[in-house]
Amino acid sequence: MHIYLVGGAVRDTLLGRPVVDHDHVVVGARPEELLALGYKPVGKDFPVFLHPETGEEYALARTERKSGRGYRGFVVQADATVTLEQDLARRDLTINAIAQDEHGLLTDPYHGVRDIGARVLRHVSPAFVEDPVRVLRVARFAARFAPLGFTVAAETMALMQQMVRDGEVDHLVSERVWSETRKALGEPQPSAFLRVLREAGALRVLFPEIDALYGVPQRAEFHPEIDTGVHLEMVLDAAAKLAPGDDLVGFCALVHDLGKALTPVDELPRHVGHEHRGVAPLRALAARLKVPTEHAALAELACREHLNAHRAFELKPATVLKLLNALDALRRPARLDAFLATCEADKRGRLRHEHDAYPQAAYLREARAAAAAVDAADFVAQGLTGPAIGAAMTAARVAAINVLKTNQSPS
Repeated sequence: MHIYLVGGAVRDTLLGRPVVDHDHVVVGARPEELLALGYKPVGKDFPVFLHPETGEEYALARTERKSGRGYRGFVVQADATVTLEQDLARRDLTINAIAQDEHGLLTDPYHGVRDIGARVLRHVSPAFVEDPVRVLRVARFAARFAPLGFTVAAETMALMQQMVRDGEVDHLVSERVWSETRKALGEPQPSAFLRVLREAGALRVLFPEIDALYGVPQRAEFHPEIDTGVHLEMVLDAAAKLAPGDDLVGFCALVHDLGKALTPVDELPRHVGHEHRGVAPLRALAARLKVPTEHAALAELACREHLNAHRAFELKPATVLKLLNALDALRRPARLDAFLATCEADKRGRLRHEHDAYPQAAYLREARAAAAAVDAADFVAQGLTGPAIGAAMTAARVAAINVLKTNQSPS
């Protein structure tokens, strides 16, 4: 029995990045042997075990053979006869197909070390085409490693395009699409996720509402980048900087402008009412991908209300309170923070505006604090009861925001 460290741990060590997970492959062993050593079985489709002390994953070396459509259509062989090279051959990218033994020696039959040096995302073998999830994974790795200069190899992109033409991507289940998308939205450069999917032809299949934004013009005085798809890419990257690793903010940024694809042609490049037009496609996308309820709910609010955040200094105090209540911000200030990060990303996601200040965020946080400071106990002490308390609190909150507005400068 031989044990090797594999996958991301080896790759990230070679890149000088922090290692989060340690995955191992076990060669020349049977499940009974690991069970006898105290390993705990967790794999359903193939033998995976948890180390009795570290809790790290140890998987028996295995091969996979295509047996049907989609990512579920595989026959797995996992036994003591499978070699390390055979196990590495089933992996998606060469940079993920490197193994390291207990002495630190590398096994690199598919030249992953070379591709790390060349900053290339390249498939291991022609078997890459057998699993459509890999199209999403390559796009996600692009979102992670684009800041380091990684690009997708031309031959790998050609395979991905072929997979789309062959209809393999059509068989992806919503849970897998969302899982990979959610991870990509938490990466440092999510725009690369969209670009890779679009070049592969998969964006129009998996995210037609987003693909439709490309080529839609905006007013140059507000959007020097003009193209709405380019704007979306810039917003995603701005969101990743403002809220690193936060896929909730990332999703809100992803879908905040879907209504611009529905603007009547004769109204372009203006997009009056796009914040309301965007709700229907957002709901359709969220339902199709089975997006978590909180993601879908806050994203819809960001879609509808981001323009109100931009003009926060122009809003009447009662309208500011209405916005805060819609966000449930008085009870859940973190929700306001996620909303404001999305709005600030939208403001900065424009050519030559990447470093613009966004004083609206501080103003709305202060407005929330002023409104939240109003205490129902004060009105109970005055003898008010029932609906009268709520009305008095609303009036007091509007008054508190008005005081703030009077003293506030948008400079």
